[in-house]
Amino acid sequence: MLLARPSRRGFRVVDAFSRIIRLGEGVSQTGRLSDAAMRRTIDALKVCAAKLARHDVARVRCVATEACRIASNGRDFLRRVESEVGLKLEVLDRETEANLAVSGCASLIDYRAEYVLVFDIGGGSSELIWLELSRSGRDGADADGGRRLNIKPRIGAWTSLPVGVVTLAERFGGHHVTPESFEEMVTYVSGFVRSFEALHGYRTRANGDNLHLLGTSGTVTTVAGIHLGLKRYDRARVDGCWLALKEIQSVTAELISCSYEDRVAQPCIGHERADLVLAGCAILEAILRMWPAERLRVADRGLREGILATLMSEDGVYRVGRRRRRQRSG
Repeated sequence: MLLARPSRRGFRVVDAFSRIIRLGEGVSQTGRLSDAAMRRTIDALKVCAAKLARHDVARVRCVATEACRIASNGRDFLRRVESEVGLKLEVLDRETEANLAVSGCASLIDYRAEYVLVFDIGGGSSELIWLELSRSGRDGADADGGRRLNIKPRIGAWTSLPVGVVTLAERFGGHHVTPESFEEMVTYVSGFVRSFEALHGYRTRANGDNLHLLGTSGTVTTVAGIHLGLKRYDRARVDGCWLALKEIQSVTAELISCSYEDRVAQPCIGHERADLVLAGCAILEAILRMWPAERLRVADRGLREGILATLMSEDGVYRVGRRRRRQRSG
């Protein structure tokens, strides 16, 4: 959950809340949301509802994604949420989810590139969005690769892979991962990635320094935190940082060599993510093998920020990068 007020530079966060609830746990096997997962989710949503009431929020958009899209009892669960919590959730379609994720992290795009692959590794699915920046768009970048106001990237292709960290860990196991089982995960995900590439052919067009990746998910923020040697996760240091391909692969190799207990003890992973992190790394590795970019930018932002920006734009109060000119006296 993210609460914010409009500000001169976009918006200012008032309150935020995050909890790993694994709503999609077991859905790939049973086709249904489990009672335990639904209870965990309702408990977390009650915290959100209390915060919304306390801050007297004017505009709200509550969304559900892959778990509720595919579970046979997903709609029944949302009706239960409305009855027990008082929040009405909408199920986002995959295209809307992808567009909102792009909107939320667009400020981190390096506009000196020709192509940007934005990806969001989720629990039940993973979104991949290719952005194409026109030549005029690159000419419109500032010295640091930032966007000028008249430049807008074009979505060239997108897909929602039917695999995420929860579903992949359930399929291959997440507690005790060997180099062999990790490679099996990468191979499995690569099948979906190859199908997407075969349709759109970005591998030959987007390579080397005309491409960069922009990752928005717990996987990439965790990898960044470990690479930076953080003793405690620090969003200010992670959000917007750059990782080289060899740095990502070094962290992945380190995690594969660790025991489950070692991963639990890692401050940027902890007990909640210890059985999921290598599944996320396998999805990331499949992406890197198909499109071996020299650099990846990490975004600790995405869907929530995209929703906020959309709501504020609809109200006419969201202005990215604009400053009011001061009136000169006389």
